[in-house]
Amino acid sequence: MRRFLMPVLILAFTAPALMALWQKQDLPDLLAAFADSGELLQGCGDVPEAIALAEELRDRALRIERYMQSIDDRKAELANAEATLRARLRELKAQKSGLQSRRQGTTSDVRADIERLVALYDQMKPAEAAAVLTNLPADFAAEILIRVRPEAGARIIAAVEPRQAALLTAQMGARSVRKQ
Repeated sequence: MRRFLMPVLILAFTAPALMALWQKQDLPDLLAAFADSGELLQGCGDVPEAIALAEELRDRALRIERYMQSIDDRKAELANAEATLRARLRELKAQKSGLQSRRQGTTSDVRADIERLVALYDQMKPAEAAAVLTNLPADFAAEILIRVRPEAGARIIAAVEPRQAALLTAQMGARSVRKQ
């Protein structure tokens, strides 16, 4: 008799749950319906197993309800965090594009200044350009010599003292090696 009673009880309790799921009802509402022990125990108040089972079902339904609420709370927290992160990402992208545009503007200004300097040294007499370049830092002077016309650069280096010309030539070679 006992073996027959347990499957019947299981079927009696799971059939409404399966029907509700099949009809796409909300699971917490379904469990809350089972949690009302007054209806469950109607006519079974004298069976201790039924009372214990009803209490356990009620406790499980309450735990599930609390768990579902905590999941909903976490979903809301995650949505807020995601929105905050997306806003921060948009802000950072805007800052990055602003920096890039400023950097490009600065780079183009520097290139224009260097081109003016190179044009200036191209127009100078080789002896005058050599006198000025020997007083500049070697790496800067080498950069200018690399950018001037080859004929003008050759005349300027010829006008420089041999030791200084060797230093400038070494700097020009080192610059070319660094770019590779």
